[in-house]
Amino acid sequence: MTGEVSPVNRPAEPPAQAELRASHTDRDRVVELLRVAAGDGRLTADELDERLEAALTARTYSELAVLTTDLPETPPSAGLAGQAAGLAGLAQEGAKELVKIDCASGSAKREGQWLVPRRMEVNVASGNVKLDLTQAVISSPTLQLDIDVHSGNLLLVTRPGIVVDTDDVAVRSGNVGVKLHRRRSVPVALRVQVSGRVASGNFKARPPRRTFLQWLLRQPGRYA
Repeated sequence: MTGEVSPVNRPAEPPAQAELRASHTDRDRVVELLRVAAGDGRLTADELDERLEAALTARTYSELAVLTTDLPETPPSAGLAGQAAGLAGLAQEGAKELVKIDCASGSAKREGQWLVPRRMEVNVASGNVKLDLTQAVISSPTLQLDIDVHSGNLLLVTRPGIVVDTDDVAVRSGNVGVKLHRRRSVPVALRVQVSGRVASGNFKARPPRRTFLQWLLRQPGRYA
């Protein structure tokens, strides 16, 4: 037995790479890859919702890896970081400095993978405007949102990492409300600075609502 080391005194082996804890950045990279795959038609809307929820709650690398095993691999030298960097480069090239929306009567929407500009001017005279940021491509760390709501509704749908500031909004006769996400530890990816006025109408910023099945099963909604 001379020279042998007792198992009790043997140093603990380091954990395998797959079982190491994932960071917010690791989760965000997988989320972006899933969104691109859905945009290419590789994932259905239901599959995207299911995998996004799993990615946002994943704790280890192995839990993230299983979400992309059936998707095309990126070149080894690029990896997920290269995929996200390429998408960010396209956003910088294609995003406009200013986008104006004038809704006199009816409805207007921005949803899906649309490029978020640096500034938006939204005028709602009588109607409904919806700006859905859950899958939007963010091109700048801040969005200046100038609003003028006379009589109607302006809805901003957010995701974790998006902060909405309405301190500069003047309310004459209407409502302004911001509902926070439960997952507040996510790094800030976009700050929406809202200014302007709500004369008679509503401005709301909130996470996506739960589907009827999620409500029935008492499951949290996407990005809850």
